Amino acid sequence: MSQSVGATASAQAFEVLGAVMAKKQLNQEAQMTNLLVESAMQSSAAAQSPSPVGNLGMNIDIKV
Repeated sequence: MSQSVGATASAQAFEVLGAVMAKKQLNQEAQMTNLLVESAMQSSAAAQSPSPVGNLGMNIDIKV
């Protein structure tokens, strides 16, 4: 009888260990995703066109 209790306890321990490892993996994936999004936002901000210098082309009056 003690062997079946030990086997059950061992199986439960492995199940808990698996859950802990899965949680750690999800946390690492979330951190990597956040880094990826941050780097994409930085490159997107750098790729935006610069603001115009002076007022050339800012005011266009079209009369028909």
